[in-house]
Amino acid sequence: MVKLQIAFGEPRGATDAPYLVLGHSLGTSSDLWADAAPVLAPHFRVITWDLPGHGASPAAEGAFTISDLSDAVVGQLDARGVSTFSYAGVSIGGTVGLDLAVRHAERVDGVVVISAGVDVDAPAAWAERAALVRSKGTEALAAGSLQRWFAPVTREHRGDRAASMVEALRLTDDRSYAWACEALAAYDVSADLPRTDVRALALWGEYDQLVPERKSAELARMLSNGSVQCVPGAAHAAPLEQPTTVSGLLVDFFRGR
Repeated sequence: MVKLQIAFGEPRGATDAPYLVLGHSLGTSSDLWADAAPVLAPHFRVITWDLPGHGASPAAEGAFTISDLSDAVVGQLDARGVSTFSYAGVSIGGTVGLDLAVRHAERVDGVVVISAGVDVDAPAAWAERAALVRSKGTEALAAGSLQRWFAPVTREHRGDRAASMVEALRLTDDRSYAWACEALAAYDVSADLPRTDVRALALWGEYDQLVPERKSAELARMLSNGSVQCVPGAAHAAPLEQPTTVSGLLVDFFRGR
């Protein structure tokens, strides 16, 4: 079993508020939530975390699975004395949320899955991406990232934030990124998900071509307590592109409105 080291940010928000853990997408960092977290802090005790080799987390020392990531998140929360929490994650961060709902359901009050499904389309393509990054580094992905991650309006009006995410991609550890790609290629919770009754909301970006509406709709259908909603004006990086909208959806969902 791989023992992953992941970095947690300092909690923000009222000390007596319910915990909300936020995960980011592949090749970015917890800065994906930089504008949304302050909006969420009046309602939750907010904690962000970084994938291995991303942001403040050390590089992975070997291959890992999505379940290894969710176990690492739970381990960090255990060390902080956090027994129950809500969770929201983007892309691979969203798959961690689904694994938490399946394997740690007693700990999770609710999950918001942003731009992720019960599995990935074309697993072989993720294996190919892993091979590309091992050969040429994450720099090989930087040129197309703006088009993949951000809606046209985001690239125009939030160019500084978009540029910082592309720089985060360049700084990501190549081997950790490749292992994360392979973890996604092997990920599939379709058989286990119908057995969980954790409340979940699937969000999809209006312009997201990586994880389109049908993937979020499929996810919501498989859950006994699932729902789905669109984030207008967003592609794959919704918390950065539309932080106020995404924060409002999370508050309404987790606070039961």
